[in-house]
Amino acid sequence: MNKDKLVIGMAGMPGSGKSLVVETAREAGYTVVTMGDVIRDETEKRGLAPNSENIGDVMISLRKRGGKSVIADKCIPRIEQEENQKIIVDGLRSLSEVESFKKKFSKFSLLAIHSSPTTRFKRINLRGRSDDPSGWESFCQRDMRELGVGLGGVIAMAEYLLINEGNKLSVSSKTREILRKVEEKWMK
Repeated sequence: MNKDKLVIGMAGMPGSGKSLVVETAREAGYTVVTMGDVIRDETEKRGLAPNSENIGDVMISLRKRGGKSVIADKCIPRIEQEENQKIIVDGLRSLSEVESFKKKFSKFSLLAIHSSPTTRFKRINLRGRSDDPSGWESFCQRDMRELGVGLGGVIAMAEYLLINEGNKLSVSSKTREILRKVEEKWMK
C-alpha cells in the first residue's frame, strides 16, 4: 500500500462540473489522472470514432473483460509513477474502483459532485464535446448507462459532496474548502 500519496477520487454524472473541480485542484497543486482517458485511448486503438455510443460501448466492453475495477487498475501505475504526492482522479464509476484505490492508497478520499439533470443537460449542450449526447433522450440514455455501471453507488458513498448549481466562482470556492478538509484529514 502506498502511504505517501494523497489521492482523491472524484465522481459525478456527465455535465455535473467535474472539469471545474479538476481546474481548481490543478491550481492547488494536484496532478490530475482522468479515468476517461483510458477509455478514449482504447476507443482510438480500436479505430472507432470518439462519439458517445462508441465510448460507452468500449467502457462496458473493458469492464466485462477486465472486471469492474479495470479502469482504476489501469490508472494506478500512472498515480504511483507520479512525483507529485497530491493526486485527484477524475471519473470513478463503480464501488469496485473505489475499493481498488483504497487498497492501494491509504490516504484515499472520495468526492462527489452533483447537479440536477436539467442543469447538466444545459451545460452539455454548451460544451459540445464529441461524445456528448445530442438530445434529451440520448442524454437520459447516457445517464442510465453511467448509473448501470455503478456511478450512483459511488456518489452515494462519497465522503464529500459538492452541489454545483451555481457559477464557476462558487464551485471553485467549494472545491478549495473540500481540498483543505481532505488535506487536514490526511496530513496530521
